[in-house]
Amino acid sequence: MATETLRGADAFVRLLQDEGVSHLFGNPGTTELGIMEAVGHSPGLRFVLGLQEAAVLGMADGYARASQRLVACNLHAAPGLGNAMGALYNAKFAGSPVLVTAGQHETGHGLQEPMLYEPLVRIAEPLVKWAVEVPRLQDLPRIVHRAAKVALTAPMGPVFLSLPGDIMDASAPLDLGRRTRVEHRVRPADEVLEQLAARLLAARRPVIIAGREVAAGDAFAELARLAELLGAGVFHEPVPYNARFDVEHPAFLGDLTRRQETARTLLKPFDLVVCVGADLLRMSVHSPVDPLPAGMPVVHLSNRDWELGKNHATELAIRADVPETLRALLPLLEARVTPGYAEGAALRLRDLSARNWRSKAAAARAKLRAHEPGSGIDPAFLMMTLAGVLPRQAIVVEEALTAAPALATFVPVHSPTGFYGLASGGLGFALPGAVGISLAHPGRPVVAAVGDGSAMYGVQALWSAAQQQLPITYVVIDNGGYRILQERLLARGRSTNLVGMELREPAIDWVAVAQGFGLAATRVGEPAALHGALGQAIASGRPALVQVMMAGAADR
Repeated sequence: MATETLRGADAFVRLLQDEGVSHLFGNPGTTELGIMEAVGHSPGLRFVLGLQEAAVLGMADGYARASQRLVACNLHAAPGLGNAMGALYNAKFAGSPVLVTAGQHETGHGLQEPMLYEPLVRIAEPLVKWAVEVPRLQDLPRIVHRAAKVALTAPMGPVFLSLPGDIMDASAPLDLGRRTRVEHRVRPADEVLEQLAARLLAARRPVIIAGREVAAGDAFAELARLAELLGAGVFHEPVPYNARFDVEHPAFLGDLTRRQETARTLLKPFDLVVCVGADLLRMSVHSPVDPLPAGMPVVHLSNRDWELGKNHATELAIRADVPETLRALLPLLEARVTPGYAEGAALRLRDLSARNWRSKAAAARAKLRAHEPGSGIDPAFLMMTLAGVLPRQAIVVEEALTAAPALATFVPVHSPTGFYGLASGGLGFALPGAVGISLAHPGRPVVAAVGDGSAMYGVQALWSAAQQQLPITYVVIDNGGYRILQERLLARGRSTNLVGMELREPAIDWVAVAQGFGLAATRVGEPAALHGALGQAIASGRPALVQVMMAGAADR
């Protein structure tokens, strides 16, 4: 056993690097000064400063989602962890491998209830896979290695460590140990694969729901081949975690909505739902209607066993790795497909051509172009224009809510790393998440489409984007309020009084806000100016913001 005398904070930074962590996102306070000293002489660890803890954790979440690698995030004591709880909820929901730490008072000092103190582990526990406070310096290597292993083992997710100041400042002979990785890329047993192949080929009208594990496993090609063999249409799962499937593939039918009635109608023509790496019909607001048609058989493949059979009876529930399973399954299917079956599958794919994503996007473009643009910009025109200026390698980040359906209609996503959305419903991801995503994919242009109300939840991230000089274009969709709440209130038919739902008097000047944080910024209210403004911002390769005044908001 080789030992080395190290200070706790220096050992902690060394352990992060041993675990492959290249970025530490943080907002330091007095309880984290020891760590900041250690970071200052560790050139292999890049520190990214955020100006508020929710933005800090949002940046780390974005980096983890985009890279599928472990990332570290350091917060300041109990108030810092409290500030970050909404973002931690987002990271939990998205399965992001974030090692979250917070400085804590010296061991035993909490008994006196000093300022900034609360039991941190109890605060973090509901939203992480594992939480612990380091009890002594000699345990630090074991704890960090365990935390990294837990965060990265499927299903991945955040973990939390409380770091007392005296332990970070103490020195002792330490064995730093070595990291452990759990091999979780497992496929089903041969007999299960045979059973799965037989069940898929027995269906006459199968449909696939593609989920986040497809993109995370870089399995677009394998899922496309499955769809082609079966002649099956493909829907995106309702929650926009990530890209999920190539939207321009002929089998792609679009996003399944989170409206139960609509999802049920879309699925009713089929005789088998094949759920691949997805939540099975996770919805949002309550409805008495079940989104799964009555009696619909389900085959579900996921590495998250909690999701299997959670809300709906599942005929074949398989806990396994999506890409490994597809690679093992496809040869079995190819060997079993008869000429007659292949002919039927090809016919089914041809029948999809009139209602696949490409067909519907072309029809939507034609409809918009048939009419002269009015004096205002609506979501459809905005997203059609954005699609026209996006480079193919661009990454889209979405927190647009009422504009999200238009984005899904017009904006093409080709690669597993081409899109990240608001997964949990908790606002505040897009602005900081775009920073982390950009750092995970250096050089690729990032476009974050975010509502004006949502943007205020993570506005501090604009400074980090400017400080890091990242190629991010923030498109702030300014409709002057919380439009989705307005629409839902009016749909209830009980009131037209929009209390607490308007951002007026004063209106938010996003150009001034962005410029104050160091970004180039412009405001667009006329349709004719939109293409040039978006194209110029994206082409600049620098942090920029375009405030788009939506119809009904430009006269404020």
